[in-house]
Amino acid sequence: MTIFENPRSLAQALARVGYIVTPELATTCVLAHRLGKPLLSEGAPGVGKTSLARALARASGGPLIRLQCHDGLEASQALYDWDFAKQILHVRTIEAASASAGERIDSLRLDDELHDRTFLLARPILRAIEDSQDLGPTDPRPVLLIDEVDRAGDEFDALLLEALADWSVTVPELGTISTETPPLVILTSNRTRDLHDALRRRCLYQWFDQPDAEAESRILALHVPDAEESIREAVVDAANRLRGADLLKPPGTAEAIDWLRALCVLGLDEFDEPSIAATLSAVLKDADDLAPARSILNVAGSDLNITGDGGQWRA
Repeated sequence: MTIFENPRSLAQALARVGYIVTPELATTCVLAHRLGKPLLSEGAPGVGKTSLARALARASGGPLIRLQCHDGLEASQALYDWDFAKQILHVRTIEAASASAGERIDSLRLDDELHDRTFLLARPILRAIEDSQDLGPTDPRPVLLIDEVDRAGDEFDALLLEALADWSVTVPELGTISTETPPLVILTSNRTRDLHDALRRRCLYQWFDQPDAEAESRILALHVPDAEESIREAVVDAANRLRGADLLKPPGTAEAIDWLRALCVLGLDEFDEPSIAATLSAVLKDADDLAPARSILNVAGSDLNITGDGGQWRA
């Protein structure tokens, strides 16, 4: 039996590693695992899309393999590449040995040697496929996180679709490397561009909403258990007020966690004006948001007096 036996067992396993899921999301993750389909997760930054992949890997015991997408991402960075430096070293070794023995180098044989699996660098997608080979029914699968897929170009969608369609990668010099047991694939997107329809159809889909205040408070309690309940509730309330404003970078749950951690690290036991002003750097990510945020939270942003007291900080 694995944690993917049913949504309840998965939700309990994820809670043990500090990640809270809704019944809907737990069900979608179970289906992704049992149907062998990628899970496309979309939503605003900071709502737990990337953290889901990390939590699934921790809860299941499988390795987490991450592909961070960016503009100009090439196949050699996602699938495989050849270790050029290692190949050059091998050629020089062969040349030295041949010269010492007075023999000629067999170029065809050398070419075959240079394209041996030893010189192949498995990038995230190929690595996930290879790590999924020969797994038993209860063995943990690799979790392949393809993060911020919307940052890559349309060409990458086509490449990704081909690789995920039959869980294989073709290396011309070696042949096709495939697996019967697919890895658990989590794709995340912040919707900065539209993904190809064919890629969307290949995936299960989950939209990540900002959790409500009660759920967010539970999440913060898991991540910062030493924080007082009153401080935790104050952070949740303040974060929600900032989200309701017209900020360029409204805080997600990840920023709320950082905010609460910052307060605890400084030993601030009151959520007052000096404490808020001292820790705004943990929650705001754009200079243009400083003024409206200070206005919403009634923070002047000056005359702060943070001093050390017995190893703790007090405002």
